Amino acid sequence: MSRVQLALRVADLEGSVAFYSRLFATEPAKRRPGYANFALTEPPLKLVLIEGEPGEDTRLDHLGVEVSTPEEVTAATRRLQDSGLTTLEETDTACCYALQDKVWVHGPGKEPWEVYVVKADADTRAKDTATPASGCCGT
Repeated sequence: MSRVQLALRVADLEGSVAFYSRLFATEPAKRRPGYANFALTEPPLKLVLIEGEPGEDTRLDHLGVEVSTPEEVTAATRRLQDSGLTTLEETDTACCYALQDKVWVHGPGKEPWEVYVVKADADTRAKDTATPASGCCGT
């Protein structure tokens, strides 16, 4: 299983949760303070909502591809490096209330992309360390 992830920074988390619940006819898979995610099977999408500043327009935080195993992250890392892309690897990192392994790359417009696997639930939203490669959860 793999699916595309779209992480949005939203000013009104509750309003956004209500909107996307209606849009996709489902409730969030995970709710934490300042955070919600929808794990959709149709369309295959992980929609992440991260609370931003009041009055701020919704904006892209980051993009990703969720995979099923750490081995798939390792294979993606090798493939991305072999294709000449600069990568940043993170293992056992707490981000978005999950323990993850991931690899980051940037698109031509500097948009951050991650290939990641969720290994376990975590108690914190922000990453354990500041990582300039990502927009994930800590900013």
